[in-house]
Amino acid sequence: MQIGSLRSLPSQRSVGAKNQVVNVPVRRQCVSRVISQPEAGGAAPDTSKKAAVPVSPVASDVPHATASQSADGAQRNPASGSYWELLNNPEQEQTIFGSRARSATDANVLRRKGHLKEQDYLIDYMRRMHETHTCEEVMLKMERWIAEHRQDPRRSRLKRLVPQLGNFFTQLKLVDAFREYDAVFALSRRKYIPPNFAELRHVVNIAQVHASADSLKLITFDADGTLYADGAHFEQDNAMIAHIINLMRCNVHVGIVTAAGYPGEAHKFERRLAGLLESFRALRLPAEVTNRFHIMGGECNYLLQVTPEDKRLEFVPEDQWQTPPMQGWNEEDISAMLASAEGLLLEGAKRLALPVQLIRKTRSVGIVPTQPTIYEVLEDIALTVQNQLVAKIPFCAFNGGNDVFVDAGNKSLGLQALMNFTGAQPQETLHVGDRFTLSGNDTATRDVCSVLWVANPEETGFFIKMLLKDIRKSRWQPYIE
Repeated sequence: MQIGSLRSLPSQRSVGAKNQVVNVPVRRQCVSRVISQPEAGGAAPDTSKKAAVPVSPVASDVPHATASQSADGAQRNPASGSYWELLNNPEQEQTIFGSRARSATDANVLRRKGHLKEQDYLIDYMRRMHETHTCEEVMLKMERWIAEHRQDPRRSRLKRLVPQLGNFFTQLKLVDAFREYDAVFALSRRKYIPPNFAELRHVVNIAQVHASADSLKLITFDADGTLYADGAHFEQDNAMIAHIINLMRCNVHVGIVTAAGYPGEAHKFERRLAGLLESFRALRLPAEVTNRFHIMGGECNYLLQVTPEDKRLEFVPEDQWQTPPMQGWNEEDISAMLASAEGLLLEGAKRLALPVQLIRKTRSVGIVPTQPTIYEVLEDIALTVQNQLVAKIPFCAFNGGNDVFVDAGNKSLGLQALMNFTGAQPQETLHVGDRFTLSGNDTATRDVCSVLWVANPEETGFFIKMLLKDIRKSRWQPYIE
């Protein structure tokens, strides 16, 4: 497969004065939102209809500022192929989605490392293999071992080497994916530095995109950190809007599976997705298209769909989508689990001298630091709850990056319910998220479907454009920007 050069924008400009050159940094402006009381996953909860117990005075929150970085001086390959040119060519015309939808260059998306927390047993093993193997040898062996593992997941060689390994729902052509990536980033031509975690993750993602495109029936996304920045909302100029609409037009069901939960308050979900819903209305999408869009809130507790006429969100009755195990939960067990989780959260915060605000809802409980802290403190609290909480129902204790929450159920159950609702099989389903670490709430989805692990919304856009290209190629569907 021909790979074109990936151009990068200069990260600084030079101002010359005679023999002096002064480098002046160029900063990209970003909009920050002040969140008074963050919801799980970064949303701002409404405290008027839930019990919010202040453990300590609430300090004013510090809005997030996302710093964009790009590599300088990248050379353009005159023999670039049309495939990657499609992915990397910035759009020049205005669209109804606004100027921010015009990506600068997708090469920089994969060069940015951000603050991704890198924990994965398989990728760590692949990194260690590079001590005694070349890059291509690693991919060749891993591809063969994955094929063997799919035949016998319990007794495969890969299971013995990586005991924590789960299932693979599609075969991954890692050698082809590596060559595609290597043609741009020259991993195999390094003399002393092996591929890092993020680069191996990119290779696995590319292989998964190519494997899933032909039979994809359902794709789901995490919200914060995947579709938009943590604490933000779906604005009308978000580049992902066009991709989501194109996926639905390709007869693919699209779901957003998020920790945010607002029982009985569909308008709060609408506020988070206002730009997307407004685009549905502006394009006058028919019901047969918008019926393929779904929201699974509270990990697995609330399912919403789009109304056919006014493109609003409405709750789907629970008896139409909940799985039998979920229907067997009773409110006493849920309340008991949340009470125990609350005690562990507060105990952990006290142990680590972290002042927090407690947020309690009908299906979740969480703590939000009221003063700046570090990721490791929240990680310790989340893992403590995971290991010590005993409950009669499934639960998810996760580090949201700015908070720690415990929800009834998890995204694995939400995915299973959505797969049953849409008729999708595991090999026909793909989940895209940014938290597949030990304390991440996307990790559970690996048990039921294939996944893409992204670091930020820009990476999400990159891989979805690649996916749409593959779908168009296999199904002869027109690609619309």
